[in-house]
Amino acid sequence: MKYLVVVFLLFASVAAFAQSHNDRPVVQFTGVVHNADSTSVIVPYVSIANLSFHNQINLSNYKGYFSFVVHEQDTLRFTCVGYGQVLVVIPSNLAGKSYTMQVGIKPQIINLPAFHVFPWATTDEFKKDFLAIKLADDDLEIARKNISKATLSALYNTLPRDAQEIQSASAQAMHNTILNSHSLTPNPLLNPLAWGSLIKQISDADSK
Repeated sequence: MKYLVVVFLLFASVAAFAQSHNDRPVVQFTGVVHNADSTSVIVPYVSIANLSFHNQINLSNYKGYFSFVVHEQDTLRFTCVGYGQVLVVIPSNLAGKSYTMQVGIKPQIINLPAFHVFPWATTDEFKKDFLAIKLADDDLEIARKNISKATLSALYNTLPRDAQEIQSASAQAMHNTILNSHSLTPNPLLNPLAWGSLIKQISDADSK
C-alpha cells in the first residue's frame, strides 16, 4: 500500500509539473550569440539546450543567429567548443509574444595534462637503440654530397636543359651554320686532331 501511494504521488507531481509548464505562455526567443570579449566577433553553430523542456536542442546558424519557441521561465544552456557554457532564463510576464537578446559567451582554454609516450619498454632497449643510432649528416656533409661528381652526373643525365643552356646551344649551332654556309660541313671522322685525342685517351686509360 505504501508503494502505491508513493507511485501515485510521483505521477501526480509529474502531471502537475507538466500542466504548470504547459500553462506558461509561449514566447518566440530570438537573438545572436557573440564573443563576450568583443561584440563584433560572432560565434557560429552554438548548441542551445532547453533544460526546462526535455533538453530540447536548437542550433544557431553560421552568423550566430537563432530563433525558436520557448516558454516563459525556461532555462536555456548555450554551449560551444572552445567557450564556457552560459545559462539564460526567459523572464515571465513579457509584454509581447517575443523576446530578443544578445548572448555573450566567454572563450575558455582547457589545459590538458601532459602525456609522455616512450617507445622503449625497458632501459636496456633504450641503451641498445641509442648505441645503434645513426646520426644525420650535418649541413657541410649534405653540401659535399650535393656537389659530388656522382650527384652532378646523375642530375646532368636526368634533368632537362634550362633556358640558358638551350640558348647557348642554339647560338653555337647558328654560329657553326654561318661559318660553314659557303663550304662543306667538317666531319670529325676526317679530323686528324680528333683521332689523335681519341688515341691519347685510350692510351691513358690503358696505362691506368
